Amino acid sequence: MKVYGANKSDIIGAMKSGNVTIAVYGLGKMGLPLAAVFADCGARVIGADVSPEVVASINRGECHVVGEPGLAGLVAKNTAAGRLSATSDLVNAAKQADVMVILVPTFLDADNNPDMSIVESVCRNIAQGLDKGDLVIQESTVPPRTTHDIILPLLEGSGLSCGEFGVAHCPERTSSGRAIEDIRGAYPKVVGGIDESSTQAAAAIYSVINSKGVIPVTDATTAEAVKVFEGLYRDVNIALANELAVVCDEIGISAIETFDVANTQPYSHIHKPGCGVGGHCIPVYPYFITKTVKSDTRLLTLAREINDGMAGYTVELVRRGGGEVGVELKDANVLVLGVTYRGDVKETRCSPGLSIIDILKGECRVVFAYDPLFGDDVRQFGAEPRRLDDVGDIDAVVIAADYEEFREIEWGELRLRHRVLVDGRNVAEGDKFIGDGFVYKGIG
Repeated sequence: MKVYGANKSDIIGAMKSGNVTIAVYGLGKMGLPLAAVFADCGARVIGADVSPEVVASINRGECHVVGEPGLAGLVAKNTAAGRLSATSDLVNAAKQADVMVILVPTFLDADNNPDMSIVESVCRNIAQGLDKGDLVIQESTVPPRTTHDIILPLLEGSGLSCGEFGVAHCPERTSSGRAIEDIRGAYPKVVGGIDESSTQAAAAIYSVINSKGVIPVTDATTAEAVKVFEGLYRDVNIALANELAVVCDEIGISAIETFDVANTQPYSHIHKPGCGVGGHCIPVYPYFITKTVKSDTRLLTLAREINDGMAGYTVELVRRGGGEVGVELKDANVLVLGVTYRGDVKETRCSPGLSIIDILKGECRVVFAYDPLFGDDVRQFGAEPRRLDDVGDIDAVVIAADYEEFREIEWGELRLRHRVLVDGRNVAEGDKFIGDGFVYKGIG
């Protein structure tokens, strides 16, 4: 059923009865969960991906995405039921679909300019299969005005004009490790179209899968800005927390205690400080504004500088801690715990742990690393692998990711050569180390 211009009840009924075909472009950590949820709600779903291996695994009913509770079961169930299939023929997927959803990565180039090349490539493929009444939904996070200035003109390369098909931006609001929960309604779905019919059609589609409902906004640009601004708020707030944590260290008070008490006021929302900000979202989104607008964006730029600088500050804490036990950093063996950007998620993009390792490689004697999800593969990041039961020659430990495993470490039982602990994620309880002979340096 063609959904653009149709009424809400007809779209919902067609979705649930399998009379709407949705092509989801990009079957990665966010795209595959979305495709599986759409299929589980009754739609016929074609997953489109350039990887033959990914396509083959899904068509076998297998899930290549790990660490997503419930996803493997959804993929197996809906593949067996004939509601979910995959293809590497991006044009043919568009020809078969009534709705095309784009959920592919957006990157930065070497100069931190937004790189929309993957989104643009997908749009060119969709244009070759676009038909009247189709709806194209863009979920990838992009700079505001991308839908109007880039995506729409590419789709009009089909020979159709705006008004003959619909386009909406409906930003993904999901996190690794809880994608199914988020898609199904941890937060309302934001939808903004290039016209009212696009917004209404997109709202009807997402109302089927999201229990928290839909928030229609004025247009696609507003929807784009909503997602980007969510990330910018967090980046700036974390930068404030990090700067204040450094101040608290200087004046001899606990930043964590201070922030927690300050946040008992409803207008105070100071975030947690730490050794840096990683992932594919928060460190990237500021450049979607600073590199695309002419307005003064000094605050966003400064926040990035502060957060990027926390890796260096963490290494400085290692240097100070070593000094207190009579070990210079150049002579120290340092063990970094965690190479991922956050605990229990196998993702290293913009990881503070990797930045810390890079700095230490030029400062300490040997840098070692342990990550529960990488094991000996930490060598690819320039560190020697080392487990916690073999630390007799380690002079300092740095916690760079908040793994649950690290919260359970019995620090008093570790036979370190020198007991220096730098806690970049506030995982350990600093007070308990005073009696254990540790030099404890926390960020906060």
